[in-house]
Amino acid sequence: MTNRYLLNNIRLESGFIRHNGWIHSTSLREYTLEIEDDKIIAIYEGDMHYPGVTEENGQGRLLLPSTRDEHIHLDKTFYGGPWRAARENNAEDIFQMIALEESLLPTLLPEAQQRTHQLLQLLQQKGTTHVRTHCNIEPTSGLQNLLSLQEALIPWRERVHCEIVAFPQHGLLRSNAVVLMREAMALGCDWVGGLDPSKVDGDMARSLDMTLNLALDAGKGIDYHLHEDKSTGIACIRYLLNALREEPSLQGKLTLSHAYCLAQIETAELSELADEMVELGVSLATGIPLGNSVMPLPFLRQKGVSLLSGTDSVTDHWSPFGSGCMLDKAYDWARLYTRGSEFEVSRSLAIATGNRLPLNDRGERVWPLVGDEASFILIDASCSAEVVARQVAVDAVYFRGKKVWHR
Repeated sequence: MTNRYLLNNIRLESGFIRHNGWIHSTSLREYTLEIEDDKIIAIYEGDMHYPGVTEENGQGRLLLPSTRDEHIHLDKTFYGGPWRAARENNAEDIFQMIALEESLLPTLLPEAQQRTHQLLQLLQQKGTTHVRTHCNIEPTSGLQNLLSLQEALIPWRERVHCEIVAFPQHGLLRSNAVVLMREAMALGCDWVGGLDPSKVDGDMARSLDMTLNLALDAGKGIDYHLHEDKSTGIACIRYLLNALREEPSLQGKLTLSHAYCLAQIETAELSELADEMVELGVSLATGIPLGNSVMPLPFLRQKGVSLLSGTDSVTDHWSPFGSGCMLDKAYDWARLYTRGSEFEVSRSLAIATGNRLPLNDRGERVWPLVGDEASFILIDASCSAEVVARQVAVDAVYFRGKKVWHR
């Protein structure tokens, strides 16, 4: 049965307002969206009414793209349980953290589905309708985490789009996880994951070749965690880029997650790698790290690299500081990389929305357009720059034409 309705009394950004050549604010106009099933089929200026057509009142709220959490771990979280800070463990020592996980994971599994559900509720209330989650695949968990996660996602299918990365957290070779990874891909995982091939597996070429083979056999892409410094991390990136040249079927299907080593090299080498990433369709997923790991993200964006972001752990044995809010990632970008101007802050929203912005750099409205998926959020704010800088709360979330959350 067709679901058709009018969403009226909403505001869209319509352009930048300039004074003496400088952008100092953003103009808005009132619109009505006509939505049928999961698509926007018409956009009208002002208030539109059709006899017999259902209407929803947007109450004058600003309409913005819904957010996308492209890197999170839904399968192992403390969220929804009692307060727990990160364990007093040497997080710089990946092998200590693996040992900690081996003891911790069995204690989390009984409540994993409930906590996944509560964490998804948090993400949705913050405006997210797209999630890429990593799921542990290693001997301690076997396939239990994956099966539990897949079951937890069933009631969310009409509320959020979720992709699963099969993630050998304890090392693909180190934990002998290859067979489990093949089984995980056969069970429907969307991405092949990987982790620090030199530091954890101790054999970069063999580890990466096996990861590439898993992806080729499954016909899926790769999302690769890379925490190694430049002494081994850059070699890993180059190995993967060369592999993509040799295997065109993987081009456009590689995401580098974290890749802190890109912050440790000179501009000339970074520029060269960025050009190759663009040519081969490689994206970078980042948590917008602070402190000593500040990434050269504006430079990479300027070069044309596709940038993704995620809330990562939210709260678990790695860190208790996540908010679950992708708009907070836009705020972090604006604080780190801009001086707070209207134009710069409005551009910061892109890191939270999968690079969808209401206005292009010239101030022309480019979203929403007729034919776009009807996934968006409503916020009581004057413009996207205010939403980012003042961290304005979301009032309503729509996913593929359906209102899935509201205050």
